[in-house]
Amino acid sequence: MIVTTTPNIEGRPIRTYHGIVVGEAIMGANVVRDFFASVTDVIGGRSGAYESKLQDAREVALKEMQDRAARMGANAVVGVDLDYEVVGNSMLMVSASGTAVSLG
Repeated sequence: MIVTTTPNIEGRPIRTYHGIVVGEAIMGANVVRDFFASVTDVIGGRSGAYESKLQDAREVALKEMQDRAARMGANAVVGVDLDYEVVGNSMLMVSASGTAVSLG
């Protein structure tokens, strides 16, 4: 399945719009608090452990979005947007959304 942030795919006309699809992944308790605390510990550096968790959550959200698009009969998702939100006091949600389409 083609997934892109652009509204169309060059050389591939959109034949059918199936609708908006969304995928979400929520990272568990204390991750956000630990993340912000670790920032002060690694000033100027990077936290590989938290980057890995964010990457995992992003991949889960994108996969869920693609699965929903496939169930609608789509073979691509255009206009994809990724959002990161704090949920409650201790969880981070990664959300992927886009438009499920069938390409010609």
